[in-house]
Amino acid sequence: MPYLKGEEALPPELLSEIQDHVQGALVYIPIRGRERSGWGSRNGTREAFDRRDASIREAVSRGVTVDRIAEEHALSPDAIRKVLYRHRKSAQRG
Repeated sequence: MPYLKGEEALPPELLSEIQDHVQGALVYIPIRGRERSGWGSRNGTREAFDRRDASIREAVSRGVTVDRIAEEHALSPDAIRKVLYRHRKSAQRG
């Protein structure tokens, strides 16, 4: 995302109007008409975490201990429990 100077990018009357509201601050102007992508949806990170979480839930259903799953996924047992709790909570809503 490029940094632009207001004096160079905006017409003087628009710059003056913006200065009435915000002065000396950075303002993010989103792209028009485009839906925001969800976290990690563009680079595949969300999909990778979803696959990992499904693998964790499947292992629990097979009776694998939380400690063993944590070791296999290089996560803490608390992180594994959070994955399970998050899934349980979303299943109750849905």
